[in-house]
Amino acid sequence: MISGRAGRLAILLALGVAGCTKLAAAPAPATGHARTAIVSLNPCLDAVLVEIAAPGQVLAISHYSRDPGASSLDAARAAQFRTTGGTVEEIITLAPDLVVAGQFLPPATRSALERLGIRVETFGSPASVEESHAQSRRIAALAGAQQNGEALIARIDRALAEAAPLGAGPSPRAVLWQPGGLAAADHTLVAELLARAGFARMGTGGQGTFLTLEEVLANPPDILLVAGTDRAQHHPALAAVPQMRRAEYDPSLLWCGGPTIIRAAQRLAAIRNAGRI
Repeated sequence: MISGRAGRLAILLALGVAGCTKLAAAPAPATGHARTAIVSLNPCLDAVLVEIAAPGQVLAISHYSRDPGASSLDAARAAQFRTTGGTVEEIITLAPDLVVAGQFLPPATRSALERLGIRVETFGSPASVEESHAQSRRIAALAGAQQNGEALIARIDRALAEAAPLGAGPSPRAVLWQPGGLAAADHTLVAELLARAGFARMGTGGQGTFLTLEEVLANPPDILLVAGTDRAQHHPALAAVPQMRRAEYDPSLLWCGGPTIIRAAQRLAAIRNAGRI
């Protein structure tokens, strides 16, 4: 077994991989006691890591975080970090101690990294605020940044409390229409956030339920949150539905937990409050 980042770099140089890559040298580790050097291959994990890790600790984030359509980071924040496409050659050039990735990381990639002595940890998509907090704590523990992880969780809880409705007025019935024409499903993080923000989500069944324009027109909600660009989701007929408000919802707020919850809670509260007289 190869031990240490220096040993992995020596193997890489011997294989000649470093000579054919265009990546620059990895950043120097943070000063003080040694910290785990991390590469992230998942945009949702990127968003958590950049909030809690020490300067220089995150060697690279997912290339998806530079794509406005897939990122949970703002462009300026994402630009501060190197990105990687997730190939084994790129990763071992960076010589991390740890790689964090989504649960669908190719087995061959994981096996190759682990054979080189690089620890790999995978994460699923949280389906609740509780699961998101557990994920953030796990990431923080891996990074040796437990205090920063707890601070992030406190910020999320504060944002959720601030987004909660005041008083016991009626809850507007809402439908969240996602990319591809799918409706937000039960038992998902976004469904919980809708409830916490004071919406009575109209039931649409399980994950992957397709919602048609005809169904919306036949049984309109009080608020239709549109997070997609399909033609039906922006059909002129929707504007003619009485007593139904429409609001845009950024698709980047749909899938990730962690700090994304803060932005999602603030957006949902703003949509809800916009309908008050």
